[in-house]
Amino acid sequence: MTIKNSLFTTLLILVIISCKSGDDYEYTPIEFPTDDDPISTPTITDEELLDITQAETFKYFWDFAEVNSGAARERYHPNDPSNSEYTVTTGGTGFGIMALIVGIERGFITKEEGIDRFSKILDFLEKSDRFHGAWPHWINGETAKVMPFSDLDNGGDLVETAFLSQGLICLKEYLKNGSDKEKAIAAKADELWKGVQWDWYTNNENTLYWHWSPNNNFAINLELKGYNEVLIAYVLAAASPNYSISKEVYTNGWASNGSIASTNTKYGFPILAKHAGNQEYGGPLFWAHYSYLGLNPKGLSDEYLNYWNVNTNHAKINYSYSVENPKQFKDYGKDCWGLTASYTRNSDGTIGYNAHSPSNDTGVISPTAAISSLPYTPTESMLALHYFYKNKDKLLGPAGFYDAFSPEYNYWVAEQYLAIDQGPILLMIENYRTGLLWDLFMQNTDVKNGLDKLEFSYTE
Repeated sequence: MTIKNSLFTTLLILVIISCKSGDDYEYTPIEFPTDDDPISTPTITDEELLDITQAETFKYFWDFAEVNSGAARERYHPNDPSNSEYTVTTGGTGFGIMALIVGIERGFITKEEGIDRFSKILDFLEKSDRFHGAWPHWINGETAKVMPFSDLDNGGDLVETAFLSQGLICLKEYLKNGSDKEKAIAAKADELWKGVQWDWYTNNENTLYWHWSPNNNFAINLELKGYNEVLIAYVLAAASPNYSISKEVYTNGWASNGSIASTNTKYGFPILAKHAGNQEYGGPLFWAHYSYLGLNPKGLSDEYLNYWNVNTNHAKINYSYSVENPKQFKDYGKDCWGLTASYTRNSDGTIGYNAHSPSNDTGVISPTAAISSLPYTPTESMLALHYFYKNKDKLLGPAGFYDAFSPEYNYWVAEQYLAIDQGPILLMIENYRTGLLWDLFMQNTDVKNGLDKLEFSYTE
């Protein structure tokens, strides 16, 4: 299959993909307009650049999806395509479902193509291993069986399940008034997320726990406490019509009975929330993205925090740190910034993974950090996006901008991709441009009931 993109016929060179699998894919470089040669070529506009970024990033979830399930692969390495070839990521699949909605609306694929892929993904999720309704972190795309994420983590992952459910709810809303086939898909998406036994994951306490395993029970013993990326789990747990949690679980768990709030300030911006382990600068920037791909942070507040202000200040502090550049890393500044969890360059030059933040800065920039913050920092994020594009010969690959890079080390680039980094790029650009995913998610009756139960103020 190829991406149908009528908007960019003058920009894109069609790529040929074998119908067998993504392993046979051969990347053909794409001829883009440049924004660094204004004499011979017109400067690329912001809108053109957003179009291109969305179109290229969409390929991760379309061309490079797991071949058996249609769901999102945990990772894709163009130079090693068999790496984790059948590893489906639950949370990334939620992002991927939302990405397909964007792809249809943007004309990257037809609605018929999207409907077929939705059906394939939901059929896979329906037969996949579940643990008191929750999906595991990883699922084998060939067998639909759990793939252990760690020694004790071979059961349900409530946070990954919440990210997936966010996508399922958007899908339900997107198709609920369509054809009979579309209504059937919407009904299945609704049924799947409503089967999650959120209250089981309290372990009979006033908090939610991240993991449960049939072999290890709650042995990992990790509570969902803010501030981090897990707010969406509490909102959906309260929204569940059959397995709902009480307000007390939210108050004691996520909000730590009010101690989630912070009075710290950095670069003149109040941090507002106590970022776990990162109270001076704020944590990795994905904390401002994952829960808010569908959950609209505009106007979203509880008795402790205004989440739009929390996320906006989080992004501005992250940006201001790179402008200050206290470690004097090469190229850091107003147009090269963004610290979040991603692939990384280890000290010996090998590739690894790290939760980059101002308090854990190793000289590695992750494009998803600045681009996905576009709703919060539109000027600063566009400056970064233009920088990434100017360096497209190094940074742009077959599924969008590569996961991470470091000018400090001879312009080292992680020529690899992760679903949880590519998804927010595509989706937060769309929320910035049209509010599409925010509108779909926030119109859901169960979501509104959950927010009301937790006594949130929010924008419908």
